[in-house]
Amino acid sequence: MPSPLFAERPSQQPPQRGQVDALISQTRRLRGDVDAVRRDAAADETDPHARWQRALCDLAVHQLDDLGAHLGQLREGVPERTARGADEAPGPGARDGRPLGEEATGSLLTRVGSAEWNLLTDEVSWSDELYRIFGRSPGKGPMSLDELPALVFVEDQPLLTQLVTDCLVDGKPIDGEFRVVRADGRVRTLHMAGEPVLDGEGRTASMWAVFRDVSELRRSERAVRETRESLRRRHERELAGRRFTADLWEAVLPSWRGPLRLAGDGPAPLDAAGHHLPSGDGGRIGGDWYDVLELPDGNALLAVGDLTGHGVSATSQTAMLLGALRGLALAGIRPGALLGHLNQLMEAAAQPALGSALCCHYDPATRTLTWAQAGHPAPLLFRDGTGRALDRPEGALLGATASGAAYEQAEVRLRPGDLLLLHTEGLTRSEAGLGADATGTDRLLALAPRFARARDARDCVRMAVEGPGGTERVDDACAVAARVGAQA
Repeated sequence: MPSPLFAERPSQQPPQRGQVDALISQTRRLRGDVDAVRRDAAADETDPHARWQRALCDLAVHQLDDLGAHLGQLREGVPERTARGADEAPGPGARDGRPLGEEATGSLLTRVGSAEWNLLTDEVSWSDELYRIFGRSPGKGPMSLDELPALVFVEDQPLLTQLVTDCLVDGKPIDGEFRVVRADGRVRTLHMAGEPVLDGEGRTASMWAVFRDVSELRRSERAVRETRESLRRRHERELAGRRFTADLWEAVLPSWRGPLRLAGDGPAPLDAAGHHLPSGDGGRIGGDWYDVLELPDGNALLAVGDLTGHGVSATSQTAMLLGALRGLALAGIRPGALLGHLNQLMEAAAQPALGSALCCHYDPATRTLTWAQAGHPAPLLFRDGTGRALDRPEGALLGATASGAAYEQAEVRLRPGDLLLLHTEGLTRSEAGLGADATGTDRLLALAPRFARARDARDCVRMAVEGPGGTERVDDACAVAARVGAQA
């Protein structure tokens, strides 16, 4: 049937040369900018995000190169050709404005070629570029439509057959891609676009087509898809890991303990509460821990600490350390000796790590607080509306010294109404996350008047963990508040 594409229509005016020159200049500038971004992209081959960035830049460069080449052809216009006879069907170059050979413009890329198959005379004409695209010697001449499928992938041959059949029988335009194997064994992806040429009686006289080698373009697109998929999989793994770590951490260390009335039968019972806060982005789970425990003899254990690392590894180490801490405390081991045993445990662990710890033992009968520390901030004591940090006894980080390291103990006699605040560095760490910040400690000490008016220890913890307005916590943190009750 006649193709509807060849109905009479007004001819379009060719674009002005100055307009095309301006587009070419813009394309060149953009190409240079993209190339600069590609050079500046990270070179870490192990980073999926960096590979995705480079793949996108490569794809953009290929597309801009193609655009520049096509604009160059548009600027050159229709090449001069020998006049055809009046009865000779027009060739593809004369009809659609596509240059037919490198000799016409002197600048055609080898990625674009054209062909025409005359169905009345069985003549076939190929441009020089098309021979190079197919890797075929011009001496062998062009290939007929029957021979062409021999170079096409077996899986793609039905597509090519359908494209040609639809064009010759139904007058449909050709627009499709397929893969070919050249004589040198190289595989190329070609895009084919064309239309039937009708004679005076509306019958198909010939078929023309333009072939574009899009192998590099498709390779770049494939690289973008693969790196994007790699990023997606990594993101899913990270989310799954975070969920697992959060569930494991909640099982190991609930976010809240208390308020608990410890040593309730003593003359000076202790109202205590503890809280763990995740980091501002929720991604740094694990490391900071706390414990509040009533011992069988009526005394109380208060402890906080911080292990290096985050994630599943830090969570599992925290579970091991908390189990050992409770076992030693229940066995009656005092804070100094207890930290010595924890140091041995950390040193002998399958995955060695460093950690700080603060361990306090409270005797309600005498209101005596015995405590020791391993590279950790001292407790803050609030009394009569003011606060101060207790003087620290000597003690090295857990896991940083050999077995047998000694941890000194200190004692302080508490009064009814006194409040102890134990915390990890995450509560006072500076925005840069480089360590404890003096201003953070000062902020906690300035809460003394509010602590004096608090209803219970849990309210005190809430006040302590409220960060300064507009700031986001850079790490997770723990806080324990313990207030000595009035004598019975």
